[in-house]
Amino acid sequence: MVQGSRRRWIGLVFISIAVALIIVDSTIVNVAIPAIVDDLGITSTQVQWVQEAYTLVFASLLLVCGSIADRVGRRRMLISGVVVFTIASIGAALAPTGDLLILARFVQGVGGSMILPTTLSLLNASFRGRERGIAFAVWGSTIGGMAAVGPLLGGWLTTSFSWHWAFGINIPLGILIVVGVLLTVDESRGDGTGIDVVGALLSIVAMAALVFALIEGRSYGWWGTEKSLVIGGWTWPWDISPVPIAFAVAAVGITAFIVWGLQRRRRGRPTLIAFGLFGIPSFRNGNIAALVVSLGEFGIILALPLWLQFALGFEAVQTGLILLALALGSFVASGLAGALSGRLSAVWIVRLGLLAEMIGVAWVAWVIAPDASWGPLIPALFVYGIGVGLATAQLTGVVLADVPVTEGGQASGTQSTARQLGAALGIAILGTVLFTTTATALATRLDDRGIPADQRDQVVSAVVDSAGGAIAGLEQSPETAPLADDAKAALSDGTKWASITAAGFLAFGLLATLSLGSGRRPDHDEADPPAKATGAAEGAAAS
Repeated sequence: MVQGSRRRWIGLVFISIAVALIIVDSTIVNVAIPAIVDDLGITSTQVQWVQEAYTLVFASLLLVCGSIADRVGRRRMLISGVVVFTIASIGAALAPTGDLLILARFVQGVGGSMILPTTLSLLNASFRGRERGIAFAVWGSTIGGMAAVGPLLGGWLTTSFSWHWAFGINIPLGILIVVGVLLTVDESRGDGTGIDVVGALLSIVAMAALVFALIEGRSYGWWGTEKSLVIGGWTWPWDISPVPIAFAVAAVGITAFIVWGLQRRRRGRPTLIAFGLFGIPSFRNGNIAALVVSLGEFGIILALPLWLQFALGFEAVQTGLILLALALGSFVASGLAGALSGRLSAVWIVRLGLLAEMIGVAWVAWVIAPDASWGPLIPALFVYGIGVGLATAQLTGVVLADVPVTEGGQASGTQSTARQLGAALGIAILGTVLFTTTATALATRLDDRGIPADQRDQVVSAVVDSAGGAIAGLEQSPETAPLADDAKAALSDGTKWASITAAGFLAFGLLATLSLGSGRRPDHDEADPPAKATGAAEGAAAS
């Protein structure tokens, strides 16, 4: 495809902003969550679903949307995704209840899954050789910059206006992207291979059931029914909780997905996951490492804003400034990775990044206390951000290093799905650790005060169901102010254990990289095909 040089580079700007739209939305929502809790009165489980709904749908549809884009046109899919994302953002901004906000987040996930794979394909189609490397560097830098701006922008919008603008900001960005892409980006298509519809449905069912079970286990009971599940006018009628049933559905769904995919591969039919590539050790082990690392990287972002605002009393804009250290560390790491690449192999840069992440998260856990100050958090989050920046992008390159060029696109999509699955599970698992530990610690503290059981359970439920939002109300009355102190200490305990759990996942991820071989640095040609360029770009997006 031939384009004017200036037009191609202007098109790169709009393509980069399209992906930055996803990054900004995620970081803004993290900072805005406490304000949403206060305004809509959503429960802690709904807090997890506000975060999880987007990630779950995004991960489930990523591959199928990429396949559809190859057939119907990548620019068309990108524009459609931005439109869907923008309309869903309007719904989120105007949502009067937590349930409607979660529904809007689901739809945002659909739009996001349409955006990401098409931007990568469009860049591959628009640029060649050395220009392609420059294009992906610009694209990644845009994402890094927006990741740094996101928390601060979210804090300013939430504090100066309202949390509604955390979603409303997507509207002018969406309009800008659609107009810009239409004027500067040409259409492109792939080879038109078929789509594994059954595989897509199985993956959606399996992931939805698994994430539901992880999030709702503490609410409905891990085995016996502790609270009735009500859907419309129907109530769960059995003594066994719906949670183990959901786990069983997830296990069956994952098994069926694998069996179905292997059968399609034997028949020469397209599959959502590149099953044949799992015979390559670096690809197989690298995807496992990517999934485990994402468990630790993304789950902790749920806990920190809640603790900073509800336990320490920071405003949203102050929280954004504190979290800015993490994003800045990740941004700085992009330059550091370039300096190290000539001296260390990609695998060793990944290991160095994971070690920095573990140190940063452990540092955060050590700092966390109900009377903590912001000062020690800044360097801890900065170190953690450097680790994220070093590990994430380089890990993608390692995963794809031995993949045949002709299968690079599907390999990149598979690797991206592993990351998104890890992010979804991380939010679910660490959210469960956060709120379960908070409930247990608060109940113990109230028992030590001699609070009657009924009153104890009422206070614990209020604090946990509000994800900490009820602490401010307890502080307002002299009679309950001591209970607010207990709640702050309990929320701090929950956040500390969530951080320790995240560090544990990162340690497992580091161990998983030991199976990636000697760590040789693959040679790269200027005219590398889409496989490696796509992988590097996806790594930049994840960071």
